[in-house]
Amino acid sequence: LTASEARALFLVAGQASAATPAVKAALRKLVHALPEPFRLQAEAAAASLVMDPQRWGANRIEHRPPRFLDELQDAVIRGVQVRLGYVDGKGAETVRTVHPLGIVAKGPSWYLVSGTEAGRRTFRIDRVSSADPTDDPVHRPEDFDLAESWREIADKVDRGRTPLEIQAVCVPHGIGLLRMALGGRLEVGDSTPDGRIEVVIRGYDEYTLAGELSGLVEWLEVTGPPGVRDHLASIGNALVERYG
Repeated sequence: LTASEARALFLVAGQASAATPAVKAALRKLVHALPEPFRLQAEAAAASLVMDPQRWGANRIEHRPPRFLDELQDAVIRGVQVRLGYVDGKGAETVRTVHPLGIVAKGPSWYLVSGTEAGRRTFRIDRVSSADPTDDPVHRPEDFDLAESWREIADKVDRGRTPLEIQAVCVPHGIGLLRMALGGRLEVGDSTPDGRIEVVIRGYDEYTLAGELSGLVEWLEVTGPPGVRDHLASIGNALVERYG
């Protein structure tokens, strides 16, 4: 290991780490095998960073790993199929054999990406009711990449949650504000002849999105669909009536 590699490695053993106690214990043992200069820097790296995931003013909630996380991660590593009990969002329980391909942590939630008879599926691990490994090997596609697969899954979910797209133009100095307010729901396009910038914004429905954008009219002009413009006009009239 180089000095920079040792420092990077031992960042995962510190207070900011989401690693399991076993991983942290193994790394603490490994640090004692490093040469003296590396060991001092590695120990400093482990104590150099603290992460507090709670926003200011938010309730402090301890998110514990789901019950079957270790069993499913072990199945992914060993490459064996799992007999999986699963409770869906409506409370219906099913049992199926899956081919575990990888595990993803999304905020406080954990997901299992698997191959099934119906194609590739994603399961929330906190909804898993049983996980029984088999001796049968996983059928893993040769071109499978977990990070790329998750990007496709996350994009599909995001678009399903925000099915409406509106078109608008924004003054250049307002783009940064839109990025902060809308995040991944904003797509920035080309400049218009008058110097403004075309944007596409995704939302849940016309009324909700109009309410969200009503405070941005100083920088943004919605060009379509007409229903969103109508809702913005109605919101504007209500504001004038209330505060004019």
